Amino acid sequence: MTSSAIDKQIYDLYDEYCHGYMNRRDFLNRASAISVAGMSGLAMAQALLPRYAQAQTISSTDERISANHVEYESPGGTSGDMRGYLVHPAAAAPFPAVIVIHENRGLNPYIEDVARRLAVEGFLVLAPDGLFPVGGYPGNDDDGRTLQSSLDQAELKTDMLNSAKFLKSHALSNGNLGAVGFCWGGGTANYLAVEMGADLSAAVPFYGAAPKSEDVAKIQSPLLIQSAEDDPRINAMWPEFEAALKANQKQYMRYLYSGTRHGFHNNTTPRYNEVAANLAWERTVEFFREKLV
Repeated sequence: MTSSAIDKQIYDLYDEYCHGYMNRRDFLNRASAISVAGMSGLAMAQALLPRYAQAQTISSTDERISANHVEYESPGGTSGDMRGYLVHPAAAAPFPAVIVIHENRGLNPYIEDVARRLAVEGFLVLAPDGLFPVGGYPGNDDDGRTLQSSLDQAELKTDMLNSAKFLKSHALSNGNLGAVGFCWGGGTANYLAVEMGADLSAAVPFYGAAPKSEDVAKIQSPLLIQSAEDDPRINAMWPEFEAALKANQKQYMRYLYSGTRHGFHNNTTPRYNEVAANLAWERTVEFFREKLV
């Protein structure tokens, strides 16, 4: 089913479901009550659920990269230990480094694929799994979302901060660190920009929550802000965020992609907008090359 065939009511319900405001059963039940032009709301809702195997773009065995899982210490985090997916080019080090931060459901196959895409472009990449201290990504997004929401959020963000520090100081890193994140990860990329100051060289939040206005002064890295046109919750934060960026004379660029919804970069569901996702990705890679290489 194409994205244009899915009614906006279903997209809005899916957004609530994705962000934990209802469970899968309620999402499907509420969608079932909707029928548009003879099309079942349930069928539209089911079409929005992710299909990871069909969306992989770079294999883990691709000869251009080396990929493995690594464990490292995370003091002050959920358990004191963390695990991440580390990927780098099959070439001579050092490499510019990028941390890829997952959505609100742990390190799923989409985020691992994003890590491999960056490695192919010449970066040392770490995609941490915030759920590792509680067993890791459970293999499906529903359980992953429940697990992530059950964690102490301050400790979870500390795990992401420790992951960024681990990557920056990695033996294969050139010492220049960037951060990119999606949804919850986009907000966390902003958090890293606040917390790391000059230790972060670039940040690319995709449709992520803005930091507190009083914290914007701490940001020293340039920001490339990727926004969806139809994303009321995140876009409502933008005027105050932009005012704080301007007031503190921060370096930033924001792109608002016409005809897109929250999650438009994720190619595992019909929310994916290929044209916008490709353009946003080209801009992301170019930005990291400019700031990190």
